Amino acid sequence: MSKLPISFLLFQKFIKIIPLSWHYKIARGFAHIAYFLDKRHTKVAWVNLEIAFGDKKNFKEKKELILSSYENLFIVAIETILLQGISKEDLLNMVEFENEDILIKAIKSKKPITFFTGHYCNWELGILAIGANFLPLSIVGRPLDWKWADKILTATREQFGVKLIPKKRALKNLIKEIKGGRAIGIAVDQNTASKDGVLVDFFGKEARHTPAISILARKFDTIIIPVFDYRIGIGKYKVKFFEPIEIKKSKNVENDILALTQAQAKITQKIIEEEPKFWLWLHARWKNRYEKLYKKRGI
Repeated sequence: MSKLPISFLLFQKFIKIIPLSWHYKIARGFAHIAYFLDKRHTKVAWVNLEIAFGDKKNFKEKKELILSSYENLFIVAIETILLQGISKEDLLNMVEFENEDILIKAIKSKKPITFFTGHYCNWELGILAIGANFLPLSIVGRPLDWKWADKILTATREQFGVKLIPKKRALKNLIKEIKGGRAIGIAVDQNTASKDGVLVDFFGKEARHTPAISILARKFDTIIIPVFDYRIGIGKYKVKFFEPIEIKKSKNVENDILALTQAQAKITQKIIEEEPKFWLWLHARWKNRYEKLYKKRGI
C-alpha cells in the first residue's frame, strides 16, 4: 500500500480510541462544515430533493435531509476505517438479520443469487455481514480517485469472502462470477450514461437505471434478493432481506429486462421514502434526464 497521509493515520488512531458515541457527534460536525464548504454536492442534493419531493417538503426539511445525508456519509467513512481487519465475531456483533429465511431458502435452491441494494445507511457493512454469515459474494464498486484511499477501501471490502469487481466492464466479469458459482451484489441507485442504463420511473420522474441485475437474472435464472441495512443504535445495524423479485419471461427480452429493472427502482424508492435521511442525496441521480436543472444550480 502506498504511504498513507499523516493526517489520515492520526485521524484513524483517534477514532479507534474514542467512544463510539463520539463518532456520531464528529460526523454531525463534519456534515455542517461540508454543507457550506462542499458547495457542488450541496447544490446537487438540493436539486435531487426538489425533483423527488417538490413542495411536499419545505426548506427546513430539505436542509435537514442534506445535513443527514452528509452525516451518514461521514459515519460510513468512519465505520469503514473501523471495519479494517475486524474479526468475524466483532462484525456479526454489530448486526442482526431480518428475514434471513429468504436467503437461506435461496441458498438451498442451488440457484444463482443476485443481491441489489443502494447507497443507503451503511451499505459497506451490510455486504460484509452477508459474506461473513452466509456465503461468499462478488460486488461491483467504482475505484476512488485517491489511490491510497481506494486501496484502504478495497482491502476493507474484500474481507469474509467478498470480492470486488471494478465497475468498468463489470457485466462481463459478473457473468464469470455467476458461472463460477458466486453470488453477486450491485448498488443500483446511481445515474448511468444513456448507453449503460434504461429509463425507469423513480420518484415520479424518469431516471437512468442499470439493467445489469435484470440482464443476469433473465439469462441465468437467478434469484433477485433486495437487501438494505438500517441503523438501529450506536454501532448497531439491521440487515433486512426482502422477498425476491419474480422473473417473468416473454418473447420480448427488452420488455422483460425493463420490467425487472423498474421493480428494483420501485423497491429502492420505497426504502428511501420510509427514511430518506439515510440515502446519498449528494449524487446527481437524475442528471441524465434533467441536466438543465443541475446546470441552473451551477453544477
